[in-house]
Amino acid sequence: MPTRLQLDADRRAAAIRRSIADDLRQLRVDAGVSRVAVARVAGVDPSFITKMEAGRRAPSIETYVRIAAALGADFTARPYPNTGPQIRDRHQVRMAELLLASLHRRWRATPEVAVQRPARGWIDAVLEEPLARLLVATELESDVRRVEQILRWSREKADSLPSATPWSAWAREADPAVSRLLVVRWTRANREVAVAARRQLREAYPADPRDALEALTGDGAWPGAAMIWARLEGPEPRLFAA
Repeated sequence: MPTRLQLDADRRAAAIRRSIADDLRQLRVDAGVSRVAVARVAGVDPSFITKMEAGRRAPSIETYVRIAAALGADFTARPYPNTGPQIRDRHQVRMAELLLASLHRRWRATPEVAVQRPARGWIDAVLEEPLARLLVATELESDVRRVEQILRWSREKADSLPSATPWSAWAREADPAVSRLLVVRWTRANREVAVAARRQLREAYPADPRDALEALTGDGAWPGAAMIWARLEGPEPRLFAA
């Protein structure tokens, strides 16, 4: 059975094909040429052009390029980074389990929250503190490479939380405050990146990590956007403030 990700990707692919077909049809109409003429130059059957423009056929990339060239247009296709991959590695799974096991009972956790607009992506976990009317958009990073990208993605996804399906339940009485948490796996490579980008990380996550850890595991008040570490190695994995 297709997953939600696969169904969403299929819907977007169909919308992209419709948009391309509309653009190519408009180019043909503006140029005043027939489907037969385009088909002859592109090396396809005229019925194929008719079906493509009606959205009933999906050409290959090569055929798209041929049709566009016949109409004097360039055709390009490329992926654009959005808000991060939806594939979780084994370390992120363990980090999620560690976080959920460490939370004080006053927190409610919703893993894998999809947001749609203005940014499209998945938040690793949303932590809700009902009494404080607070949501904490949480990102789990096992391998930090591009800090600026992580910071942008986490901010954009947190800002997009009102588009998430659970938002109506979270905002029953009034819109909750939204904060952010970054949990990073404790490795030498990640520590080196954190040291090199310490000013960027401090600006993005200014709260004292000790206060954040106390708020997550005890009864302390949430201090604001914070970054903490997850040590997975050893007999007792734990969250801690470096």
